Amino acid sequence: MIKISKSRAGTQRVTFSLPAGAPPGRVSVVGSFNDWTPGRHHLTPRSNGRRSASVDVAPGTVLEFRYLGENGLWFDDPDLPDRADGNCVCATS
Repeated sequence: MIKISKSRAGTQRVTFSLPAGAPPGRVSVVGSFNDWTPGRHHLTPRSNGRRSASVDVAPGTVLEFRYLGENGLWFDDPDLPDRADGNCVCATS
């Protein structure tokens, strides 16, 4: 699940969220906002039972991203439509 909200200094906060155990183990979100560097944005457990990580971006930014789980498991956001190139895309407004 992706949530976009206003942040400070004219940016927008994009929060990436997954259920606690799907998939099991450590997961990070990797994409255009962090130069596709694994491990920079690990999803951390929240009190609501989900895991999430947030990034601040400029309004109008188009984000390409995927999730990276343990043992090299790459996967797309289950709440966004599949794309032929394997990347999920989210445009902030």
